[in-house]
Amino acid sequence: MSSNRLVIEGEVVALDLLRYTPAGIPLVNITFRHTSIQNEAGMKRQAECEIQAVAMGELAKKAEKLNIGEQIKVTGFLAKKSLKNDRLMLHINELKTI
Repeated sequence: MSSNRLVIEGEVVALDLLRYTPAGIPLVNITFRHTSIQNEAGMKRQAECEIQAVAMGELAKKAEKLNIGEQIKVTGFLAKKSLKNDRLMLHINELKTI
């Protein structure tokens, strides 16, 4: 299995300061809130969640300019946060404000 892609929109609720990995790669952690109405089993359902995400490289430099409350659309993949932390994290490949 190799399919792992997520496209989602939401509101920025937290934004860490730009920092660098030991290899010198810039990164920014972002938390955003998604709210929508989805169809499930033929019924409408309110879908809400907060998502932890990370932007690395040039995207980190773009992400550090975001503001709390700003609406964003991100595309990325899901993976565990780190080798030692199994918490799910969205790794951003594309980021745009909406």
